[in-house]
Amino acid sequence: MDIATVIGLVGGSLLVVWAIASGGSLLLFVNIPSVLIVFGGTAATAFIRFGMGDVINSTKVAMNAFFSKISVPQQIIAEIVNLANIARKNGLIVLEQQPIEDPFLKKAIMYCVDGHEADFIEEVLKKEVNLTIQRHDLGRKVFAGMGDSAPAFGMVGTLIGLVQMLSNMSDPASIGPSMAVALLTTLYGALIANLFALPIADKLALRCQEEERNRRLIVEGVLGILKGINPRVMEEFLETFLPPKDRGAGEKK
Repeated sequence: MDIATVIGLVGGSLLVVWAIASGGSLLLFVNIPSVLIVFGGTAATAFIRFGMGDVINSTKVAMNAFFSKISVPQQIIAEIVNLANIARKNGLIVLEQQPIEDPFLKKAIMYCVDGHEADFIEEVLKKEVNLTIQRHDLGRKVFAGMGDSAPAFGMVGTLIGLVQMLSNMSDPASIGPSMAVALLTTLYGALIANLFALPIADKLALRCQEEERNRRLIVEGVLGILKGINPRVMEEFLETFLPPKDRGAGEKK
């Protein structure tokens, strides 16, 4: 589980609730018309902008922001270097019997074991990387779109509330509920956008970058195995995918 996402989301929500509770009742900030305008409008625009299947699948993609399934690149490098050592001593065919956890790495190794050419393997793997990134990026776009729409519908609710209030100035009892709609929709829209939708979109973008890096690392590593590159040289090359502070892990161990 990604603790940072949980801390940010829960912590931010608790701070808002505490600020509201310290100044009065929480029920004062609950308004059904405001909820319908902002939440309903934001959901409606998501279905207009994207296909139904894309919106539904985006909820599954959002789980990547809470549950990190991305492999650690140092572990991938270590596994590739180990496979390179085995292939260098015993041949590529032996790699078929090796336990490989990462499904993308396993698929790439199977291409090598089956005797495909390096150009074919590189083309197929890079195409799969690009298509996977495109699918995951679509989920990010759904949440980014919701983050754009929520404040707009908050403003729509504000305008509705103001119109209702100004049209019934002769009735003092109607001014309070109309003002509640006017103000709370803006609050709801700001919270949805800045505490949920846009942060989730940014975290999904980060996850997408991490997955792309890992898969491109695997592609280069598998091609290096196929070409018979020295495992030590390959390790140094693959570590260029890492930040400078994370390189040389093998030497430190």
